[in-house]
Amino acid sequence: MSELNRLIEKYAADLKAKCGIDADMALLTKIAKAAGPSIYNDDASTVSSSDEAELDRVRNNFLVKKLGLSAGPELEKGLNAALDTYGRSNRNKYRVCLQYLLVKHFGKEAVYA
Repeated sequence: MSELNRLIEKYAADLKAKCGIDADMALLTKIAKAAGPSIYNDDASTVSSSDEAELDRVRNNFLVKKLGLSAGPELEKGLNAALDTYGRSNRNKYRVCLQYLLVKHFGKEAVYA
């Protein structure tokens, strides 16, 4: 099994354990591949929900640039909903898992078609 496949399985298990979600594996795979080499770095592969600068990067680089959403209060609501689903108290929030939750929340699966 390749390292990418191992990580995708880990992300799927994390979504199941922490969110009760059976992930769409094709979508999860596409999101993981789009994340690039950052998934192989322990620090870059996670998101700190207590770090406002980190959340700004998620808003600007993922929600606005990648998903093509307009900046505004809806982004904040969606990000908060995803963080609540993932569990704010969970220390390790994998970037790919958070992005998966955001894609599903905003109905932007077509970006990865």
